[in-house]
Amino acid sequence: MRFGLFDQMEHLNTPLHQQYADRLNLLQAADEAGFWCYFKSEHHLTPLDVAPSISTWLAAVAVRTSKMRIGSMVYLLPFHHPLRLIEEIAMLDHLSGGRLEIGVGRGISPPEHEMWGLDVDLAREHTEEALQILLAGMTADSLTFEGRFWKFRDIPIQVRPLQKPYPPLWYPGNIEIAGQRGFHTITAGPSKSVAKAIEAFTGLNAAHAGAAGRMNGGVTPKIGATLRVFLDADGKKALDRARIAWKHFDRNITMLWRRAGILELPMNPSADGDFDKAVTYGLAFAGTPAALCERLEGYRDADPVIIGFEWGDLDAREVRRSMDLFAEHVMPVMKDV
Repeated sequence: MRFGLFDQMEHLNTPLHQQYADRLNLLQAADEAGFWCYFKSEHHLTPLDVAPSISTWLAAVAVRTSKMRIGSMVYLLPFHHPLRLIEEIAMLDHLSGGRLEIGVGRGISPPEHEMWGLDVDLAREHTEEALQILLAGMTADSLTFEGRFWKFRDIPIQVRPLQKPYPPLWYPGNIEIAGQRGFHTITAGPSKSVAKAIEAFTGLNAAHAGAAGRMNGGVTPKIGATLRVFLDADGKKALDRARIAWKHFDRNITMLWRRAGILELPMNPSADGDFDKAVTYGLAFAGTPAALCERLEGYRDADPVIIGFEWGDLDAREVRRSMDLFAEHVMPVMKDV
């Protein structure tokens, strides 16, 4: 079982420069502990994400790590000029020594789109066009493209990624699209739901294996599972603290939606701010390392298992202790699962 990390960089009551430094120290420790990959989300104008320039942040992570892969989960393609993104991805892949993973998507937050002057109703079409440009620009010496949103003619591509044909591509949040087109993806939920998602994804990949336009150069796509975690040697103490932190996570993730008068989030990622409900939904876990090992048994067919240690108001010290417990007591037990 391989383990990755997921991070949204939520706002804490800490000076921002200190929060960045603390997180880089954590990721250096994760690199040394043997985590497979670190994934960073992209959000804008929200306390959910105080590192919204994902390429800038991943460049810093690339310098502080040497073995762990790094990636976006996801680049919100309507928010990026495609030529700029081609160059940033190529640079990051070289800066990291070929350790980059690329997650792409359109973004599901209408308030973020609207504040940037983007039409949310065109987001899917915009994303598809940007993806076509991205793939063409990463695999050719020049780029010619004509679409609805972008037109380029004989653009010289000077910087291309180190990995060929391009870094691995991920498309989370939609098993059907990922399975049909050959993206890597992730899912979440109780073990039975994860198992069903893996079965569906495997079937879709088998059915479309020879189709045109498949991603990732014919590599068999992976489907991982994700879980937010807080560990302590005392299970009750972990649960009590997690319930408080989850309230902060709920406020951060819903702030823009509530500000815009939208009361329901797609997929309800914070389970209405109820941590116990989130545990039941398979979104989160708090307890001892031994109890987590039992929980992860249900993810044995997922690859990788992506853990979110940093969420809500958990501070740097709490997160580091939780991750260290995981590295010491969970990873050795689950490595051969």
